Amino acid sequence: MALPKDPYILLSYLNTQLRDFYPDLTQLCADLNAERGAVENAMESVGYRYDPVKNQFVAFE
Repeated sequence: MALPKDPYILLSYLNTQLRDFYPDLTQLCADLNAERGAVENAMESVGYRYDPVKNQFVAFE
């Protein structure tokens, strides 16, 4: 499956997948054949970073 191109739809998709199916971002990226750095860069471009404690992308200032 191709990841959504819209960063806000991607954010929602990633956080849902992390909440429901994956223990961390590394596993999610491996299963989806997605480059973790590219995913993190896309989320940072709209003000979100991965929080490993919460296992989700959260807003940052």
